Amino acid sequence: MRRKPSPFALVLLGLGTFLLVLAPMLAWYVEPRAAVNPVDIDTTAVYTGTGAYFDTAQIQTLFDKRITITQQVRGDVADSEHSGRAVWDVTTTVDTDKSLPAADPYDALEFFPNRWVTDRKTNQPVHCCQENPRFEGDAYLKFPFDVQKHAYRWWDNSLGAPITLAYRGTKKIQGYTGYRFTGTVPPTKIGSRLVPGSIVDQPARPQVLAEEWYSNHGIELVVDQRTGRVLYAQVGPRRTLRAPGSTYDSTLLLDADKLAFTTATQKDQVKQAKKESGQLRLLGQTLPIGAGVLGFVLAAVGGVLVVRGRRDPGSPGNSPSPLTM
Repeated sequence: MRRKPSPFALVLLGLGTFLLVLAPMLAWYVEPRAAVNPVDIDTTAVYTGTGAYFDTAQIQTLFDKRITITQQVRGDVADSEHSGRAVWDVTTTVDTDKSLPAADPYDALEFFPNRWVTDRKTNQPVHCCQENPRFEGDAYLKFPFDVQKHAYRWWDNSLGAPITLAYRGTKKIQGYTGYRFTGTVPPTKIGSRLVPGSIVDQPARPQVLAEEWYSNHGIELVVDQRTGRVLYAQVGPRRTLRAPGSTYDSTLLLDADKLAFTTATQKDQVKQAKKESGQLRLLGQTLPIGAGVLGFVLAAVGGVLVVRGRRDPGSPGNSPSPLTM
């Protein structure tokens, strides 16, 4: 008796085999290519808190004032496209209530226009495309994809150098769990500026090339593990002026123990992290596992049906027996 597999069995076997091949491709090929820094980014993060700042109009330091940091990131699609890099123009302003709302960012207390270029896959810096500054480290605007439980070198724009942030466990931001990293910056000379001598306790000198010092009371970042997106950021910048060669601060330019993401910024970052993480999880876990399980079942059922086959009505084995006629 000759057996012939049914078309249905062959379809099941073929579909199951296809899904078994598709599953590892989704996990090992498609998902890694989806985990890249975007080139068309357009986001704004806002930090607020209270602290002290030097008022140039009153020529004195004012205390217990509200301070706002606004960081806007926009991708340069033309420079990024087909290059494997992400080119982002970043504008950071430090404002007081006097300069908000600011019609011109140059009216702010401090204004930093930067251009960041990273490898889209690794998040490592790429030195091209008129980057400013020439930054180093593992993280700044975001962390790499698939964040690990170890220290990372985070670029401190005020310091002009990377610092080490230690892993400190997990923390929930707006109900969403992320990895927490912290660090501090000791007082460090970062440059110099020409100021009236009276500002640095040298009234007899009309102008002095004062030393500018920077430190940070504490940096805390909470990061989405899968995407590297910063869910929460808190910084404590302190900037001072010293007379040349002095060991103590003469003038306080800026000092805030805690400038942190506003609630609105936290919610927006968590919303984006959930969306992006969900997409990567779908490609890297949900679909591959589902495709693998379904493919195995279909291939097994199809294989069994192919082996068993079905009787072919036209074959000799299916002719009526002479004894039954």
